[in-house]
Amino acid sequence: MENPALLTPYGEALDPSCPLPEYPRPSLRRDSYLCLNGIWDYAIGKSGDLSEKPQGKIVVPFPPESALSGVGRTLRRGEYLMLTTTFSLPQGFLRDRLLLHVGASDQITEIFCNGVPVGSHEGGYLPMTFDLTRAYRSGENRLAVRVRDDLDLRFPTGKQRRPRGGIWYTPISGIWQTVWLESVPKERVESLRITASPDAGTVDLHITAATNLLSVSIHLDGEELFEGQSVEDARGGYTMRVTLPREKIRLWSPEEPTLYRVAVRTPTDRVESYFAFRTFRADGRRFLLNGKPYFPNGVLDQGYFSDGIYTPAHYDAYRNDILSMKRLGFNTLRKHIKIEPEIFYYLCDSLGMLVFQDMVNVGRYSFFKDTVLPFAGLRRRRPYVTVNAAQKENFRRTALAAVRLLEPHPSVVLYTIFNEGWGQFDGDGMYDLLRRADPTRVYDATSGWFAERRSDVQSEHIYFKPVRLVRREERPILLSEFGGYSLAVQGHRFGSGKPFGYRLCSDRESLERDLLALYEREVIGNLGQGLAGAIYTQLSDVEDECNGLWTYDRKVLKVSEQKLRPVMQKLYETFDKMQRNI
Repeated sequence: MENPALLTPYGEALDPSCPLPEYPRPSLRRDSYLCLNGIWDYAIGKSGDLSEKPQGKIVVPFPPESALSGVGRTLRRGEYLMLTTTFSLPQGFLRDRLLLHVGASDQITEIFCNGVPVGSHEGGYLPMTFDLTRAYRSGENRLAVRVRDDLDLRFPTGKQRRPRGGIWYTPISGIWQTVWLESVPKERVESLRITASPDAGTVDLHITAATNLLSVSIHLDGEELFEGQSVEDARGGYTMRVTLPREKIRLWSPEEPTLYRVAVRTPTDRVESYFAFRTFRADGRRFLLNGKPYFPNGVLDQGYFSDGIYTPAHYDAYRNDILSMKRLGFNTLRKHIKIEPEIFYYLCDSLGMLVFQDMVNVGRYSFFKDTVLPFAGLRRRRPYVTVNAAQKENFRRTALAAVRLLEPHPSVVLYTIFNEGWGQFDGDGMYDLLRRADPTRVYDATSGWFAERRSDVQSEHIYFKPVRLVRREERPILLSEFGGYSLAVQGHRFGSGKPFGYRLCSDRESLERDLLALYEREVIGNLGQGLAGAIYTQLSDVEDECNGLWTYDRKVLKVSEQKLRPVMQKLYETFDKMQRNI
């Protein structure tokens, strides 16, 4: 019997009156912030009538399928989820415009303020903003959200599946990231892009703002390094190039995650952001971080939690995932087929963790074509017959938006476009499209198999058999999935059925023994064959999958830091020695 109430330590300590209260947009921070997370009314029905009587309470931003929502109900095909709350603005909060932000809501979302429709959004993974200014009134206001989620395959769906099972998980519906209000002046900073070039020591700022009076300051560890005025450019925005003293240039890496702080001010507005000096690229058979050979050594991170599914009970859950993997000796997380709240990427930026970010797949999955045949060795380019025009367009739109959203984060160094053929179409064209949008990142166009012509890496998934690498071209070989050793820990499992994994271990000792041998023989042992990076499956258990280093509830770490970290250190030392000898 499944145990949907399997709580994490953070879920056990949850304050449902205001969960996840932290400011949610660290790349463009403004003092104006009113969090609307908390206890709302909800109703589920087929009419979608917003006047329908509430059926109960739901804790936002947890999806109704999750234990933390207080609902525990799956939204069925053809049903609507209606969420309602009221708000009043604190004295002095309202300026010229009142904006509502929703971090993410799955899949089709409509917003109403005091009965007035203020906008809608399609898709489940990107932030959305609505202007409430005309609908707002003094005193109490009623906010209503209507969601329909049929798990429509026109849109990116990730690893959600109905029914769930194996490598497919419980689908979520509705709001799953922070809901918040912001009030902004007319002459405000609308966007800020920062490009830092470590070789030249320059920082380029591109600012969109409805004013011609802008000042910029840059700080490092509390010391002001620059203050000056920006200059309007020919496109109506504002640009500024700042050259910092050479002695003040400190490079960002997982070992030294140095961040510079930026403040932009107008006569009526002030925003804060940050940047880092960091380069990452594929160079022949290896990756270079800040111009030096670097071995990305990481784990697959699905971003699922036993109590909130897509949504952690507290952002310390992200922090714990990141820091515990660093303590084990890893330096990379592959964020697998899910786009997280921006705070996740900020934590990777500030704590020091590389991120390989997957795009979220569209279309249907074929177990026979996408898994059985590739595992049997048939990995030629697949026929693109399962993805229609609408799915292609939605995938392109979401992928481009993800690249723009994550551009400020130095931790994000690689994008996976397609994973194991799921929804794959025109991999070469997608590679060109995204690389034009952001040429500063590395692109794994087809992770696992069904390789086309264009990609920055040779990407391999190897399970069930020893890792043997055959170089096809002069690119870094990335072992982008491997391992998946499974240990089911009783009392910390989502269900009682047969656990899923690629090798079943009977106890902690056998898991540690097999994992250490895997890294000794097949990771360190393949460095001489050109292995340039490795991603182990996976950070935590997820539902039926018991192949995590953490249990699903984040209460049991299955491997010892004292045993695993020395092997990781040996991996890095062996890699560095080989690079010195090239």
